[in-house]
Formats: sequence, structure tokens, C-alpha cells
Amino acid sequence: MKKLQVNLRNFLAWTLFIGLGFGFYYLLVYLKNGPRNQGVSQFLRQGFENNEALSKDLPTQVVVEYPKSAVAKKVKVNGMYGLKSGVDTTSYRMLVIHPERRDTMGFTMAQIEAMPKTEVIFDFKCIEGWNQITWWGGAVFSTFINQYYPDLLDDKGKLKYAYVGLMTPDQKYYVGIDAESMMHPKTLLCYEMKNQPLPLKQGYPVRLIIPVKFGIKHLKRIGYLYFSQTKPKDYWAERGYDYDSGH
Repeated sequence: MKKLQVNLRNFLAWTLFIGLGFGFYYLLVYLKNGPRNQGVSQFLRQGFENNEALSKDLPTQVVVEYPKSAVAKKVKVNGMYGLKSGVDTTSYRMLVIHPERRDTMGFTMAQIEAMPKTEVIFDFKCIEGWNQITWWGGAVFSTFINQYYPDLLDDKGKLKYAYVGLMTPDQKYYVGIDAESMMHPKTLLCYEMKNQPLPLKQGYPVRLIIPVKFGIKHLKRIGYLYFSQTKPKDYWAERGYDYDSGH
């Protein structure tokens, strides 16, 4: 009787093991060959979107800040997409496309630097698995909007549009970011690192610093900025990463 029970348990264990193996195999096949959405399996994309929907109900994230003594001595470079061509600050313009008038206004570095400077020292996190305490300075994005695009704000001071899109001047790197994160008081049009002008590899002359997002959203060398009610195209979301990329 005991031998029969042992054999039965072994049979059930092997049946379960084989069933799970087949199930895992067919899941991999489905993820590889099934319906796609923005470069990834529809099944995974739906999971990402469910997480985004839940995160929208959370309170605005608080950015933990650090003393200057904690700043990394050598700041890592997390990608050079869109930075292959040179740049001349005398001719550089950050081009902003108005969503209603459809006109484009170019902003010089002098205009950006004329706004009050804000600094943030935070833990910069990269999807590659590393993080560093880094120190940045620039104009607060919400201040820029209030000064130059007040018509895009509602009576509560919030953007009327759900998303902001950004692209490098050559349009080879691009991100889409939810409006609430863009209007965070620590989201910067950044032109300084460690109280010095941005190095070329860090997005000179002006980049986005958005502490509530992973590094893939911190677009370097802002060429174009626009507003949308639907998700703008996003370089890494098209390659299977989470569109929100918050932490």
C-alpha cells in the first residue's frame, strides 16, 4: 500500500512537472510569436499598462535629496543616442511646438538660463542596474511653462495635455512622459552638472533631468518639445521596455 502511495505521488509530481514545462514552453512561444504592441508581446504590454494605471492613483513622488558630499566623483554616461552630431550654442534652439496654434518657437540658452536656477542632488537610476548620487542644475520645467505657455495650463495650474514628448535635434532619440511627472518641481531643463556646464556626453547644452524616472527618460540635448493627449512615441518603449519607467 505504501509503495502504491509513493508511486502515485511520484506519478503526480512528474505529471505536474511535465505540465508546467509544456505550459512554460507555450508561454514563451506565445510571447515570441503572439500579437505585438509597441515592440513587445501584447500580454506583457497589457501588464505594463495595468501597472501604469495603478501608479497614476499614487500621490506625487517625493524626490529624496542628498548632500554634496555624497555626489559621485565620476558620473557614468548612460547612452549617446542622438548625440553624434556637433552642437553650436550660438545657433542652438530648443524648439517647442504649440499643440493648438501648431507654431514652433525656438528658445536660446540665454532664455533658459535667465530663469531661476534650481539644483537637485538625487540617486540617478539606470535600467542597466547601476545608480549614482548626481548633482544637476537648471530651470524648472513647470516654471518654463508658466512663463512662456500659460495658455496650456488649466485653472489649477496643471497641463491641459496628458503627455509631453521630447526629441533630440536629429530626432534619433525620443521619449514620451506623463504631464504630472514633467510638472514635478524637481524636473529640470538642465544645463549644469556639478555646478559646471554639461559635458558633451551628458547632453550639452541642455537636457532633461526628471528624478522620478529611470535614466532612459532623461533625454539628452533637447531638440524638440511638444504636447499630446495620447502617448508620444518612445524609443525604449518601442523596444519592449515599460513606457512609464518610473521608480
